[in-house]
Amino acid sequence: MGVSVLTIVRNRDAHLSQLVEGLRRSEQKPDELIIVDMSDEPIAVGPTHFPVRIDRFKTDGLPLAAARNRAAALANYEMLMFLDVDCIAMRHCISLLAQALSMHDALLCADVRYLGPDDARASWEEAALLTAGRPHPARSFPDHGVREEKNAGLFWSLAFALRRTSFDALGGFDEGFVGYGAEDTDFGFRAAESGLRMMFVGQAIVCHQYHDNYEPPVQHVADIVRNAVRFRARWNRWPMEGWLEAFARMGLVTLDKDRLKLVRMPTRAETAASRVEPAGWPSNK
Repeated sequence: MGVSVLTIVRNRDAHLSQLVEGLRRSEQKPDELIIVDMSDEPIAVGPTHFPVRIDRFKTDGLPLAAARNRAAALANYEMLMFLDVDCIAMRHCISLLAQALSMHDALLCADVRYLGPDDARASWEEAALLTAGRPHPARSFPDHGVREEKNAGLFWSLAFALRRTSFDALGGFDEGFVGYGAEDTDFGFRAAESGLRMMFVGQAIVCHQYHDNYEPPVQHVADIVRNAVRFRARWNRWPMEGWLEAFARMGLVTLDKDRLKLVRMPTRAETAASRVEPAGWPSNK
């Protein structure tokens, strides 16, 4: 089974160039790289030893679900590996995910390590990135092999893989989730509901490039509220509860057991105050 690596990008050329560099250095090269480009100006990619297809998707906002589905529809191979544009696959990541996917029809999660603001900004060595990268505090991975994870809420879309047949059977991401937030949690819940197991793959490491981060992500509050309401209507529970509670404390939303309403947008001062300093990265929903 061939491997299609899929990514979506909006105005992050520098991050994309490092993602491509990681693929160039991979022990197992992808059979293709599909890039859905939502940037204001078209992106370009330098020479590679694998085919690259860039699909222009002119859109407003950040329609994550629609963009990922578009990338999957363009893929030619059975193994789909989704990488967010700010992720760099380490040397063995693709081969370990491909090996696991050949043995398990499952939803596979890669081990994401978070870099600081000065890491991977120019040339880099893998050993240095692995030393600098910090694991996510809420997600633990096996030292080797795979471990089944029963908590579907721990799925996140930064770096994951599954078979095309499974992606198609799930109907892809629900494009009713418009913009940022909850589309990945909904995907994980639907995968679990269908009986598709989720597995964490040891040593399938990607390093997440630093970018400005907000806790809570007030710049996306309107999207998050709209998508949270849709999620609750389907699953009878609120997603992203930590963020919603933080928005409520700020007076941006009203929240109770059954209702969520956007009250106002954040001020510039509130947005600035929500910015996370590097020592506070990564955040957690």
